[in-house]
Amino acid sequence: MPLRVAILASGSGSNAQRLFDLNRAGTLNIDPVLLICNRPGARALERAAQAGVPFLMLDHTKEADRERYDRSLVAALKDARAELIVMAGYMRLVTPFFLNSFPGQVINIHPALLPSFPGVRGAAEALEYGVRLAGCTVHFVDEIMDHGPVIIQAAVPVNPDDDLAALQTRIHALEHRIYPQAVQWVAEKRVHVEGRRVRVLPAAARRAVMPDGSWLVWPPLEEPF
Repeated sequence: MPLRVAILASGSGSNAQRLFDLNRAGTLNIDPVLLICNRPGARALERAAQAGVPFLMLDHTKEADRERYDRSLVAALKDARAELIVMAGYMRLVTPFFLNSFPGQVINIHPALLPSFPGVRGAAEALEYGVRLAGCTVHFVDEIMDHGPVIIQAAVPVNPDDDLAALQTRIHALEHRIYPQAVQWVAEKRVHVEGRRVRVLPAAARRAVMPDGSWLVWPPLEEPF
């Protein structure tokens, strides 16, 4: 049975689009049951409509209390019988109530190599710091921002003449590779968390691949990602 996946988004929804496209191509063993966006007019809503994925706009500015908003969010996700919650550019911290409603079932992607540079300016702060390697991280979500156990990371070199747009373009290209891979590993029940350490069980006859422009992806991507 396909894994029932719900997506939370706040902006353009490019990672959500990648999941929709790969699912339609038969690459992902998932059923996108719902996309929820907290910002009216966000492109993510349009992407869901075009993909034929049910969507819901829950404007967070209509609720003064964060937990009350999350209770509405959880109710919608429960109604959709979501088994995995995928944050795709969702720009809100979730409450303990939300996480307790979906224990070990919420993942996020961050545009930096955690634990370095958490927060909304991850790529920008990496560039400002002068790192030689930047990248992205898929991790489980816990009560601390950008803190939960790491599933997969990918690194890209930072070139001397990079500006933020150039670096973000390379990071986003890898986000679109490692996020679907992580989702598929979860769908295949191959992801096991032991404290802060995550093990991805091996699969037979899967060739490891290295995307162009990366320095390292670990654990390695598998075909066709």
